[in-house]
Amino acid sequence: MAFPTALNSQITDAVTQSNVKVLGDAPAVAMGNLYQATAQALANAAHNATTSQQQTNVTAQAATTQGVGTLYSLDTASTGMATKAILANPKPPMLS
Repeated sequence: MAFPTALNSQITDAVTQSNVKVLGDAPAVAMGNLYQATAQALANAAHNATTSQQQTNVTAQAATTQGVGTLYSLDTASTGMATKAILANPKPPMLS
């Protein structure tokens, strides 16, 4: 109990007990905040990893599509170059 004051002793006891309760709860509240912050950070890391994987897959698919398009166009390009060379030199080749 607190020292004798002009206030009702029940009021001073209630305030003192509330202060003690707040001080007693502080470590538990601090750990709860730590766990919550850690869980949020881990969730953000997992979300960022998933997003990165998805973006990497999109980039890989685009690169594959571009590569296949290039491979399909090689035959056309070489035919065009050969046709241009033949048409540029109208002399028939010498047969041996």
